[in-house]
Amino acid sequence: MLEKEIFGEEAMELFGEKLAASLKSGGVVYLDGNLGMGKTTLVRGMLRGLGYSGPVKSPTYTIVEPYELAGIEAFHFDLYRISDAEELEYMGIRDYFKEGALCLIEWAEMGEGVLPKPDLVVHLNLVRHGRSISIEPKTDYGVEAVNEITQRLAS
Repeated sequence: MLEKEIFGEEAMELFGEKLAASLKSGGVVYLDGNLGMGKTTLVRGMLRGLGYSGPVKSPTYTIVEPYELAGIEAFHFDLYRISDAEELEYMGIRDYFKEGALCLIEWAEMGEGVLPKPDLVVHLNLVRHGRSISIEPKTDYGVEAVNEITQRLAS
């Protein structure tokens, strides 16, 4: 597990850029944290790290925002408004989880039983005047990603 404290929006985006560099082959990332913890800011940084320069907004009402990037498709999900995981089946959610796609999922617990196992779970919590981030790998690919980002942070 990787743990780090982040102070400020710019630092959160920079951390997201470094995290994205370790996920260039795609993957499934659950973003865990209360409202206002910086999940969308982290996603914005990750997308910037993958070469996206347009606006990034929370898909609270649309449920998913797709991003076409050079060499990878990214999908940002916000399941906060889902009342039953079965709703995800109706929208064809399984079609998004294809080889090489990066799926970033806020409020993943709302899709329990339908969503695939994550490669990483990123926990965001309030600490002093910033955020505490812990990254928990759940697959071998996730372990590789945590090892890579740990090296990037050290340099």
